[in-house]
Amino acid sequence: MANDILFEPVTMGAHTLKNRIIMAPLTRLRAVEPGDVPTILAAEYYSQRAGAGLVITEATQVSFDAKGYAGAPGLHTDDQVTAWKVVTDAVHAKGGKIVVQLWHTGLVSHKSVRPNSETPISASDVEVGVRTTLRDSDGGAIRVDATPPRPATIQEIHQVVADFAHATKCAREAGFDGVEIHGAHGYLLHQFWTPHTNNRDDKYGGSKENRARFMLEVIDACVDAWDADHVGIRISPLGTFNEVEDRNSEAESVWLIEQINKHGLMYLHLSEPDWAGGEPYSDEFRQQIRDAFDNLIIAAGGYTAEKAVKNVEAGYIDAAAFGRDYIANPDLAERLREDAPLNEPRSELFYGGGVEGYTDYPTLKKVAS
Repeated sequence: MANDILFEPVTMGAHTLKNRIIMAPLTRLRAVEPGDVPTILAAEYYSQRAGAGLVITEATQVSFDAKGYAGAPGLHTDDQVTAWKVVTDAVHAKGGKIVVQLWHTGLVSHKSVRPNSETPISASDVEVGVRTTLRDSDGGAIRVDATPPRPATIQEIHQVVADFAHATKCAREAGFDGVEIHGAHGYLLHQFWTPHTNNRDDKYGGSKENRARFMLEVIDACVDAWDADHVGIRISPLGTFNEVEDRNSEAESVWLIEQINKHGLMYLHLSEPDWAGGEPYSDEFRQQIRDAFDNLIIAAGGYTAEKAVKNVEAGYIDAAAFGRDYIANPDLAERLREDAPLNEPRSELFYGGGVEGYTDYPTLKKVAS
């Protein structure tokens, strides 16, 4: 069949994935507050999608200070570890593999969701005009302007590095198959990397080496907390996300990937810019990325089966991640294997809420019955 290459197994660090169809990280904002604890529904939601070669969870904060959205889960307290263990057990019971995406939102935050209503931190005090998501009095999702940020102190940078390490240890305890560092989409690590939001004049600003320092320190900390075979990273070269522009050149982006490659991580996850209105990557740039990174490359961003097959066959990537299609199709891998029609996602139910738009999408088997 046309999609057969997507169903070949592939190595990811210490694991073998049963196929090359990845569930991308998808913000859903259904955790219980206070405490930022995932609900039992999360176990059903993720285990429904265990047919993926790898499930990557929604972005999950490494501390209460890292929070930027109401309803996002965390992974740094005992209660959170206990709740996530239910999720990982459910996915593993269905033969799946699951990693948790760890993040700090930085300037994409509002003081109302932060400890003591503190001002969010970023690389600098640059305001980009971003919005974030809170909850209204009925628990629904509402969009609001983010609180303007302030520059992180050196002590705060060191604390964030330690928080990523602690969350990695929590992920191991919770039974995850690894962690994905969120270095993309205009969140804190990306805010340090791009000159758009980083005008520091200390060792974390200026040159590409300084701007990359924070991200590379986080990688070191997560690897030390587990090992390189259980740590991946997501980046979004050349894209604009959350109003934060990646103003680095292709050459600088490749340089960063070369530095990441030195750490031997289990995978590199690329979020391509065209799904958010950016320019598609050229084949030349894809080849430079492939040459710069030795291990598994996952790519996401408006992927169809056809685009995935094309880029896997060309050798640019090893696996493709699907986002909104996985929201609406818990059995997406089966549907792609059979070239079956897909359910349409209900975007008004993406964020917040309960069962509806979360665990109630029909599978092929349900449709047939």
